[in-house]
Amino acid sequence: MSVPVATAEAVSPPRLDTRQRLIALVLLGAGFMLAVDFSILNVALPQAGAGVGLAPAQWPWITSAYALPAAGFTLVFGRTADLFGRRKLFLAGMVVLAGASLLGGLADGPATLLTARVLQGLATAMTIPAALSLLTTTFKGGPLRARVLGLNGALLSGGFTVGALLGGALVSLLSWRAAFLFNVPVAVAILLAAPFLIRESVLPERVRLDLPGAVTVTGGLLAVIYAAVETNLVAALVGAALLGAFWVIELRAPAPLAPVRILRRPTVKWGNFAGFVIFTMEPAMIFLVTVYLQRVLGLSPLATGLVFGVPGLASVVAGVIAGRFIGRFGSRLVLVAGMTVQALATIPAVLLGTGWGTLAVLVPALFVGFFGHVTAIVAYTVTGTSGLPDEEQGLATGLTSMTQQVAITVGIPLLGAVAATRGSGLAGIRLALLVDVAVTLAAVALISYGLRHHPRPEQ
Repeated sequence: MSVPVATAEAVSPPRLDTRQRLIALVLLGAGFMLAVDFSILNVALPQAGAGVGLAPAQWPWITSAYALPAAGFTLVFGRTADLFGRRKLFLAGMVVLAGASLLGGLADGPATLLTARVLQGLATAMTIPAALSLLTTTFKGGPLRARVLGLNGALLSGGFTVGALLGGALVSLLSWRAAFLFNVPVAVAILLAAPFLIRESVLPERVRLDLPGAVTVTGGLLAVIYAAVETNLVAALVGAALLGAFWVIELRAPAPLAPVRILRRPTVKWGNFAGFVIFTMEPAMIFLVTVYLQRVLGLSPLATGLVFGVPGLASVVAGVIAGRFIGRFGSRLVLVAGMTVQALATIPAVLLGTGWGTLAVLVPALFVGFFGHVTAIVAYTVTGTSGLPDEEQGLATGLTSMTQQVAITVGIPLLGAVAATRGSGLAGIRLALLVDVAVTLAAVALISYGLRHHPRPEQ
């Protein structure tokens, strides 16, 4: 008996031809490189700060100098990719990244190092939405796109894990400068290969950029992120005012940067809300558990990296198979399930004690939680970019990338402030983790309701 075509397609996983594999290798490789670099630089932060003469109190600015432009400019660059060419912006981002990494690796003072970090943040804001929109337009909606975005999630998670595991060894064997210089040959290789593999996107006939919208949204995001990092009320008010002005501008602009009709789409709205919760809560959980492992249990940084590194393998597995889950069950169900698993797997961390035996509970819980986390990442990316035409994919991926960068930046300060209300000990960590669980589960209920009429938005 012959198998119907539709059934055969549903059973057989989508396959990539040779050219598609090479395109995916280049675009996914760029994201993997940025993830590894981000993780390695976090490990190398004390050595880099001390190496250029920064006082310990100023070390967090090595991270903030990157985070501000990475989050603040992503939406603008995503839309710029739509209007002026995704391949152009992707290649430009690689050029800036290579130059910034070389500058950072040769830095001999604080100003040079921080300038390099700002440029790396700008390169990330240019590269990530351009690469994602090239992926979503090269691999059309449906199982094929879900599979490729799943691989993207797997490689990003694998990059963070590899960076955490190798960062200490790399810095110890060579120096903190290797954390910067690592990027240069990889970026050059991508620059050499990409022009021959990736076609330029089709440009609109009339190229216009909404400058008032670009200025207000970028300024607003920068102010809000700065407010979160520095706990600055004035910056928060300025940011809120600028973002409000951006919304008014978009309602009236003849060629808006982010058309309100797109922002109001349930898949875009709820998909990005999900992404914000996912990336606010999980990195903050990792930070809090890191504090617990080192301050309460007394683990070394290397041992702490191993505690996260082993469960991190679940992230890679989740990224590989999440696309198949979405193809079978729809992104709404997978998104809700992934976030629920992420939240429930955090509950054991709320109950942590002061004995070493807690590791027997914590490590399996992290394994399950990371699996749910990455599954949810893939599902929110598919949801947030689905149902939009190719000419607006840069905007869609710019939104999802911006959501991720802003959430990562504000999550740790927010839950850190919650923990601080009970002091710096275990009680504060438990309270913050409990808030993490409650917020994530509440978001699951809202997202499930908001997407109830869009059970399979990826098709």
